[in-house]
Amino acid sequence: MEKAPIACLEPRVEEGAVKRRPESEPGSCVDLTNEETTDSISSKTSTSENLQQEDGSMFSFITWNVDGLDLNNLRERAQGVCSYLALYSPDVIFLQEVILPYYSFLKKRASSYEIITGGEEGYFTAIMLKKSRVKFKSQEIIPFPNTKMMRNLLCVHASVSGNELCLMTSHLESTRGHAKERMNQLKMILKKMQEAPESASVIFAGDTNLRDQEVTKCGGLPNNILDVWEFLGKPKHCQYTWDTQMNSNLGIPRISKHRFDRIFFRATAEGGHIIPQSLDLLGLEKLDCGRFPSDHWGLLCNLDIIL
Repeated sequence: MEKAPIACLEPRVEEGAVKRRPESEPGSCVDLTNEETTDSISSKTSTSENLQQEDGSMFSFITWNVDGLDLNNLRERAQGVCSYLALYSPDVIFLQEVILPYYSFLKKRASSYEIITGGEEGYFTAIMLKKSRVKFKSQEIIPFPNTKMMRNLLCVHASVSGNELCLMTSHLESTRGHAKERMNQLKMILKKMQEAPESASVIFAGDTNLRDQEVTKCGGLPNNILDVWEFLGKPKHCQYTWDTQMNSNLGIPRISKHRFDRIFFRATAEGGHIIPQSLDLLGLEKLDCGRFPSDHWGLLCNLDIIL
């Protein structure tokens, strides 16, 4: 894939805002791997993980745009993200805006997870599967033919506790000026979700950059696909995943709040095998470096598995 110019690598900043980026190419001047791994994700076993392994009735995942393009304090911020992954020990992790050093850091720190990436150049998405619970079957990358920002759709077929899964993530086209392309990408995702095998529960989780009116212009979600935040009653505590009032990483003086990070869910044809139960924000506390792990909050979703 041809590398996009740096101007197209500016992910979510609203028009008129300036996001500070290093002058060098993404990932070319930072090494995150020369750290001790005694505090690695694989060495942590939480109580919730033990409960999951005992009866298999719970399933959890995290989705997070980790802002890998911002090289400032990147090691500390990557360690901050990993501390949340270790604390909650989710079965699946959806990541956006990963760069190669970040990927290498995760491979070293998260050896208990299988990592599938949506690319290798510039910045890309990734899906991480906990080896002890989630069985990987296959993967697929669907290009967005008209993207100007190296965006695509990553699909992973897997299973958990005997339940077939189709897992998807993406980082849709950024900024207001690219709404038309972003809506086209959303339509491709929804079509792909509907085409998945009826025996599979389909989960899309990622940075959509969507505004509500754009979803409406697309005709809304199909009847068999739900927005998990809406399904759970639109809880206020996790409405905004990109909030310049609460998150100072970008240094944007004006207030801008958006629900950019979204989760879409399509149940099996029979229905009821996997049911979303709760949603919470992650990364709300500043690290010792004085910054948050990302300019996005992460989302932790818990689901029930009907055995």
